[in-house]
Order: sequence, then C-alpha cells, then structure tokens
Amino acid sequence: MPDADCPFCRKLAALDRLPPEEVVWQFPHGVALLGPWQFYHGYCLLVSRRHATELSQLPGEERSAFLAELCLLARAVEECFRPHKLNYELLGNQVPHLHWHLFPRDAADPDARRPVWLALDRAGRDEAEKRRLQTGPTDRAATAAALRHQIRQLSVVSSQLQRQETPDP
Repeated sequence: MPDADCPFCRKLAALDRLPPEEVVWQFPHGVALLGPWQFYHGYCLLVSRRHATELSQLPGEERSAFLAELCLLARAVEECFRPHKLNYELLGNQVPHLHWHLFPRDAADPDARRPVWLALDRAGRDEAEKRRLQTGPTDRAATAAALRHQIRQLSVVSSQLQRQETPDP
C-alpha cells in the first residue's frame, strides 16, 4: 500500500504531472526516473511501485521481476553512455522506499575511485559544485529520450528471445 508520508509514493501517484524528461520508463514493478546529478551522465533511479523499505519485503516473483527491470535499465545506461563503471546503490536511509541508484562513472571523473555521495555532500554546501554535478553533456530531454529508445530496443530483443526459448505446446 502507498504511504502518504513517503515522497516516492507521492511522486509515483503523480507521474503524469512530472516533467516528461524525468520519467524515463514505466515498468510493471518499477519506474525509472532520470536523476538530478547528470554529471554522472545517465544517472537514474529505479523506484519500486510497491512501498517497501527492504528488497526482502517484495514477494519472490515480484522481487525477481524488479531486479530484471534494474538489469534492463542498467543495460540501457551502458549502451547509451558507455560508462567506465556503473555503480548500483540500494540504500533507503534518507527515503525509506525501495529504490536503486544507477550512477554511471567516467574514467575521467576526478573522484572516480571515491563514492559518489562524497561529491553530492559537497554539492549540498557549495552552489557551484551543485550546478556542476547537475549539468550533463546533453540536456535532460535528450538523455531521457536516448534511454527510452535503448530500453525499447532491448525490450524488443528480450521479447524475441523469450519467444524463441518458449517451447510449443
């Protein structure tokens, strides 16, 4: 059940009112949102449609499907932006609603070997750092469009493979 006090539950209830570049893809079990920190080009969040605070709280099949959606989103980020490394983070300390952070890391990142959260902490205290981390190499609409296109392509390929693997009755 949605939690009226949860910012993600409120956001999911109002997806149609969000800027179009914020909602990357609506999966059956999660919603991919373009994150604000586009210095990490393609940074996304995958938010569970079900309010849960721990991955273990999702029923088994739903958990598996949610993780498959995460993998599909990760492949799209990798195909679109070719990061040196992709960091996956599932925390929930600040917003206790199940959500993944996907941070594409570039080899030229001056903090490439440090956790992203250290730079984001600096951005909370330094307006210039905040602007730097919010700015990507392309505008948000183009980034979201590229991800949508790639997810669509990967979904078609995945569907074709599933049909090939399903034996005829």
